[in-house]
Amino acid sequence: MSTTDLLGRLGNQQDESEFYTPMPSGYRRGYHKYVIVVGTVMSGLGKGIFSSSLAKLIQDKGLRVAPIKMEGYLNVDSGTLNPFRHGEVFVLDDGMETDMDLGTYERILDQDLGAANFTTNGQILTSVLKKEREGGYLGRDVQVIPHVVGEVKLKLRELAVKSQADVVFVEVGGTVGDYENSFYLEACRQLAYEEGEGAVMFVALTYVLEPGTLGEQKSKAAQLGIKRLMEVGIQPNVIACRATNPVNEKVRQKISMYANVPMRRVFSMHDQTSIYLVPDSLRVAGIDREVLTLLDLHDRVDQAKEDRERARWNWFVERIQPPKDKTVNIAITGKYVSTRDAYASILKAVEHCSVHLGVNINLQWIDTTLIDRSNVAKRLAGIHGIIVPGGFGSRGTEGKIECIKYARENRLPYLGICLGFQMAVIEYARNVCNMPGANSTEFEPRCPAAVIDILPEQKAIEGLGGNMRLGGKDVELKPGSMVSRLFDNAARIRLRFRHRYEVDPKFIPMLEQHGLIFSGKHPTQPIMQMLELSTDVHPFFVGTQAHPEMTSRPLHPSPLFMGLTRAAIEFSQKTNPSSSKEPVGQ
Repeated sequence: MSTTDLLGRLGNQQDESEFYTPMPSGYRRGYHKYVIVVGTVMSGLGKGIFSSSLAKLIQDKGLRVAPIKMEGYLNVDSGTLNPFRHGEVFVLDDGMETDMDLGTYERILDQDLGAANFTTNGQILTSVLKKEREGGYLGRDVQVIPHVVGEVKLKLRELAVKSQADVVFVEVGGTVGDYENSFYLEACRQLAYEEGEGAVMFVALTYVLEPGTLGEQKSKAAQLGIKRLMEVGIQPNVIACRATNPVNEKVRQKISMYANVPMRRVFSMHDQTSIYLVPDSLRVAGIDREVLTLLDLHDRVDQAKEDRERARWNWFVERIQPPKDKTVNIAITGKYVSTRDAYASILKAVEHCSVHLGVNINLQWIDTTLIDRSNVAKRLAGIHGIIVPGGFGSRGTEGKIECIKYARENRLPYLGICLGFQMAVIEYARNVCNMPGANSTEFEPRCPAAVIDILPEQKAIEGLGGNMRLGGKDVELKPGSMVSRLFDNAARIRLRFRHRYEVDPKFIPMLEQHGLIFSGKHPTQPIMQMLELSTDVHPFFVGTQAHPEMTSRPLHPSPLFMGLTRAAIEFSQKTNPSSSKEPVGQ
């Protein structure tokens, strides 16, 4: 009896067999393939960029792909992680809060993902303990092997079934040797054993050092990192070498020989001006064809589709370098500006607009904790557009309000996102509606005019995160409004949300009487989701309770960011045409 037959016979039986292979209903062994990407030497090298870029090449060939990120921390999701420590929290359409790598997958694959595409140690262990409490293991002592790693394998196979993927791309968070991802690696090793030859391949993303004092690339750290991977029973099939400069052939030869990987599968993933150039680099190196060969997928390729998709993508990447003589200065005014990863999706949304409008966008980072009435004009001098991003807590909020007031009074194009929407309401209430005590109960629980508050139905939900409005929500747009025009006169759109506080409905009539237009709202509840000022008053003053940056894609940029960028271009031309040619310093 073959190993595959034995696994199929014993995998789901609760006996003393050492084979523990839970299989979801509808799983087609041999049809679903897996590409598993792991990291060595150090974290933060771009496993998500590599994995999503390679997945795009396979997707372009007409195959169905499904990515999954496996994180080593015990948090159930990323929702409570500090942006200073872990970067942006990216929200999926179904409300799952993940790390920013899921945003990379969505943008490059142009695909909406969900909870099935993300897991953590916390999720895996919670599921195992729940099954144990419910008697799911029939009295057996529950252990990391086979039960925890079995849960990981089940998670991967469930994603394959749910997505009907030809190829599941698995990104293992962290670095080989971390305690946190050790059972992920063991699960992947077992998966390769169980699925059989030609079903699973491994990519090791490593780092090639280039110390300035030596003036040459050194491969020893990469070799030792790969050795660590091989020590846990995993032989890489492809090696991606991260480096500042192109990895020379001598170094690639050393890594190839040391790791038993053919030279044609040792790829130089050196720094580039944009992550969107990585897919074409992989294609030129032939890594996509190697995947097809290793996983026996050549017969599933749709060549005509690949040609079409490649032409569409090339249109974008050929325009990534905009003309330097057409520059606008856009300020991002927030409190996490020292950690640019906290605004990863905003950076990408801006890049998308830069390509589509053929303009160089010079981003200015302004820490609102350092802004007050006395210096706001100086700090925003030479700026052609302003973005006030989301955030939590009171720190830096008064500085944001000063920036918003300056933008409103000086007709400076403005886009407020989430907290930026709320701050715009507060600023308008204070300075236009003559309500100096206006504030949010998030910052001042007993403020005299709580124009921003938690709605009653949310207050009944206890627990941090429990009363958040998360994920994709429909937004009903006001006919004829600027926002509606930006979305091609749509009556209803879908955006993603991550917030707890709302405009208190009792203040809406007063705000509207003074000229604030709520141009987008919840279809059935008195929840305001978009605001704007009339173009007679301001050329572009828009706020949204949503996070439009999370649904911006390279080939489909966010209409709100496109609107801001167009307005910034017009503002730069009207105020001082020469200023649009030179970047403004901090």
